Formats: sequence, C-alpha cells, structure tokens
Amino acid sequence: MKEKGYLSLVLHAHLPYVRHPESELYMEERWLFEAISETYLPLLMNFEKLVNEKVDFRITMNITPPLITMLMDELLQERYLKYLLERVRLAGKEIRRTKNDKQVNDLAKMYHYNFCEFYKVYKRKYNCNLVEAFKHFQDIGVLEIISCPATHGFLPLLNVVPSAARAQIAIGVQMYKKYFGKAPRGMWLSECAYVPELETYLKEFGIQYVLLETHGITYAKPKPLYGTLSPIISPNRSCCFRA
Repeated sequence: MKEKGYLSLVLHAHLPYVRHPESELYMEERWLFEAISETYLPLLMNFEKLVNEKVDFRITMNITPPLITMLMDELLQERYLKYLLERVRLAGKEIRRTKNDKQVNDLAKMYHYNFCEFYKVYKRKYNCNLVEAFKHFQDIGVLEIISCPATHGFLPLLNVVPSAARAQIAIGVQMYKKYFGKAPRGMWLSECAYVPELETYLKEFGIQYVLLETHGITYAKPKPLYGTLSPIISPNRSCCFRA
C-alpha cells in the first residue's frame, strides 16, 4: 500500500507598504482596497460560514508586517470606507444605466450587493479591524497565522550584512507578538528564498518551520528522499516545507 500524504493550505497575504496622506486618490492605495474587497473580507466571511456550519477545517496563512501596519492604519481604514461608499454609488448608477440589459444589470446588482455587504461587515462587524478578525479565527483553532520578515526583504541578499537579515526576522516576530499575543511557530520567508546562514536567526527567535521555494529543498544536502513531496528537517531542527 502506497504511503499517503497530506495537503496543507498555506495562504500568503502580503502587499507593499502604501500610504499617501498628501493625496485623497492614490493608485497604489487602491491595491490595498481591492485586496481587502476581493480577498481578505471574503476569506473572513467564508471562515465564519464554515464555523457556523460546523465544518472542521484548518488553514494556515501569513500576514506580513507591512500588511498588518496598513490594515491597522486609521487613515487607510477611513479611506477604505470611502472607497466602498463610492463603489456602492457607482454600482447604483450602473443598475439604472443597464436596466434594459438583464445580463449586465444582474452583474451590476451583484456588485452593488457585495459592496454594501462589505461596508456593513467591515465597519459594523469588524470595527475596521481585520487583524483582530483574523486573530479570532486563530484563537478558536481553525486558522494558524504565521510570520514573515519585517519588510519582505530578500534575505539571501540582505545577509551580506548579517545584522540586517537578523533584524528582518526579529522585527517580523516582534510584530506578530504585538498583534497576535504569542510567538509565531512558522515563517513564510520572503520570496521563499533561503540560505543556510538564516538558520541561526530562525533558531534564535523560535521559528519551528518555514516555507521555501522548490530549489531550497531540491538542492539540500543530502538530497531529500521524497524530493519536494515531503518536508525536510534542517540541522537546527526547523522543518522546511515547499511553498
């Protein structure tokens, strides 16, 4: 009988830091607002649906320090509410404009409904605090949130100055503890890039497992028996999974 394995769902939640108080309409901030509407809020709403339906699920995701900082920023929270209200208004206009085209009109109604729901859930249910919302699902045991280096910096390159690479991991762990109330067990390495010198810092800050790209495992010595189909253990006893 062939050995059976397990599939682990690990989601990577990251956006570059964008915040422009000098302008009300900045294109890069819309990346964040689109991600909240199309990814983070739907994820939370589906997590809640699964919990209410008593579905026994487990998911792992990381939330990077830049994304945490943006999600907790009051200016960006307020601007996201304005973003939603503007889309509600535009979708309402589109419903009226397309009243003689059922297919497009139904699409406009769907978007109008979604943006209204997002506004209600974001402002009234989660009080604009999505980090705390994700923490709730971790606290009840269905979601494991892992850490990421401070600015999503490319650690093999930063390790030319070892203190810089160490600081990336240290601040990533520090941010995690601040917002999730405990130390992280795992870390999604930036760009899934790895060099053996990182092991010292990972061990120092208590990281038990990391996510790597394919070459980080296939070029390991000794060569892994199962290739990328199974995690491997580093000399410092951290577990390495292929992302």
